[in-house]
Amino acid sequence: MDASMKFMNNQYEDLLKEHATSMEAVRELQKENFMIKSTMSSLKIRLEQLEQQTRSNNVEIQCLPEKKQENLFNIVSDLSKTVGCSLENRDILHCTRIAKLNPEKNRPRSIIVQLASPRIRDQFLASVINFNKANRENKLNTTHLGFTGPKTAIYVMEHLSPTYKSLHAAARLKAKELGYKFVWVRGGKIFLRKAEETEHIMVKNMDILNKLS
Repeated sequence: MDASMKFMNNQYEDLLKEHATSMEAVRELQKENFMIKSTMSSLKIRLEQLEQQTRSNNVEIQCLPEKKQENLFNIVSDLSKTVGCSLENRDILHCTRIAKLNPEKNRPRSIIVQLASPRIRDQFLASVINFNKANRENKLNTTHLGFTGPKTAIYVMEHLSPTYKSLHAAARLKAKELGYKFVWVRGGKIFLRKAEETEHIMVKNMDILNKLS
């Protein structure tokens, strides 16, 4: 009887040791899994930032009508003169229309303009903002560039990566939902402000938007 009890006790202690060893292994695996997820998340954020940085010289022009055999360099040059920021040939490195996200829409394809430096890009964007502020009843539109037909607003903005463009769209929707007056992009970063006297909020990810009230 004593031998049997001793055997059972030994078996029980062995099981406890095996369980403790297994639990320690599980904890180590959970720790490794957390570290891997954290590293992957950091790499994803870094890649998204790098993708946006590659666009630091670019602007996107939206709603500018398409013409057959159009000269985009001349159109961009004329637009820059209209807003008081005359870009020279050496300032404009590349212009191209990009494919629509939704081919069913009648909206013209956007124009991506690569400028010579972020400084020139920022000067151009600032000129557009100042032009629209000075002409609140007649903001930049197709008639300024000699297009016939209905007057249509033209928008000039920073060229955002797909990730940041989606985040910007989500920020605009959240701002409308919660009554935030201002949404803007500067240097590839997205900002919100509820009112003129309130502090701005930098929107780095969807988590920040989801916590807003």
